[in-house]
Amino acid sequence: MSSDEMIKRYQAGGGRLAAAAAEGVAVPPALKTALVTCMDSRIDTFTLFGLQLGEVHVLRNAGGVVTDDTIRSLTISQRQLGTRDVLLVQHGGCGLSTFTDEDFSESLAAETGMRPAWRTHAFSDPMTSVRRDMAQLRHDPFLHPDTTVRGFVLDIETFVLEEVFLPDA
Repeated sequence: MSSDEMIKRYQAGGGRLAAAAAEGVAVPPALKTALVTCMDSRIDTFTLFGLQLGEVHVLRNAGGVVTDDTIRSLTISQRQLGTRDVLLVQHGGCGLSTFTDEDFSESLAAETGMRPAWRTHAFSDPMTSVRRDMAQLRHDPFLHPDTTVRGFVLDIETFVLEEVFLPDA
């Protein structure tokens, strides 16, 4: 689907439907939860967790990894809109497991003549990646001290969630 197709769908009534669905929904998420997950287009977070509009903040990026921008968004979500729980969901078969940061950076440098200032946060094992990101979130000074962080790996074929635990938890 191209962006033109998306605009056609908007013009055919998408905007009106979205406005109707959002009417009366409060800005702070009702479940006081933020979900961090991958941008993989196969993952329908609302269906996966049985969510309704207005219940959670959904933050998506390549891999569902914790980046500086993820921390920025979570801090705003918590400090301005009252969320306290963070669900971190990465998945098996993720595209970020098909290359390394260094390989990607070198490829971009060869094509453009410069390396990106950012990292991809590529990983080989989603369980390890989730553990590292959970540890980072639990120790971030900007997140609310009462933050609860839970991590999961989603099997992208069966859609079974496996919870990930930190060794000290």
